[in-house]
Amino acid sequence: MAQVTAVRVEGDAYTPGDWGLLAITATIWGASFLFIALGLESFPPALVTLLRLVFGAATLAVFPAARRSVPRSALLPIAVMGLVWTGIPFVLFPIAQQWIDSSLAGMLNAAVPLTTAAVATVVSRRLPGPRQQLGLLIGFAGVVAITWPALQGARATALGTALVVLAVVLYGIGLNLAVPLQRAHGALPVLLRAQLFSAVAVAPLGLWSLPGAAFSWGSFLAVVALGSLGTGIAFVALGTLTSRVGATRGSIAVYFTPIVAIVLGVVFRAEDVAGSALAGIALVLTGAWLASRKDERAVRAAPAPTPEVA
Repeated sequence: MAQVTAVRVEGDAYTPGDWGLLAITATIWGASFLFIALGLESFPPALVTLLRLVFGAATLAVFPAARRSVPRSALLPIAVMGLVWTGIPFVLFPIAQQWIDSSLAGMLNAAVPLTTAAVATVVSRRLPGPRQQLGLLIGFAGVVAITWPALQGARATALGTALVVLAVVLYGIGLNLAVPLQRAHGALPVLLRAQLFSAVAVAPLGLWSLPGAAFSWGSFLAVVALGSLGTGIAFVALGTLTSRVGATRGSIAVYFTPIVAIVLGVVFRAEDVAGSALAGIALVLTGAWLASRKDERAVRAAPAPTPEVA
């Protein structure tokens, strides 16, 4: 007997499961800049990147679904996506954080949803819906308000800022490359192979920098967490989310990372929170809610449900 099965399309509103995936991603990535800074205390930037990718790929490999095969024809696109989304940006951020404060890096990183939307617009030749556009802009304004007090004393350099901006642009391109590959072959198999390709590409730089490393357990454990959580579990959550809601709307998880950083600072380091940061939190939540709402144009453009034989 034929039975119609509902089809999930990008324009649908976020489900509780989508919000859960977003929360996992944002919580882990909110601590990533701290992990990078701790890793840099003992390890050169290229070694931090290599270890991050190795531990990330090892974590992904634990999931049986990640070890499923993919067609050989997909390996080259996956390798390119891996370098753009993980390999090159993961090298750029530790290098940049030698010259700029983590707060500035976090603020610039919060532009990922905007670069993702810009790339998606160029590729699809279609702007996000008005509600999603407004949500993205409000969310970014909130991120600026949250991080602005910390930026007043930032030790920024033009080179460090430029490297982070380049990484953010590559993130936007990588997210758009990842979505069709993950939908065709599964998020976990694609992510595992992408990170393995990136690790192989980064290995010469990481091994070359090894003599400049000075081992310490604090830096090592920070890099383990950066890899296993930030490059493993968080990428699984984000990859699953973007395959369900699209690259642009999935990338709003980045807007929540400064909020997580503030909470961690208050709880574990008794840091003060500026009034503008509290206002920024409200803006971020409002922007994320708007961006997560149903995009009527995407829903109208989606294909009709197909019958499935039960």
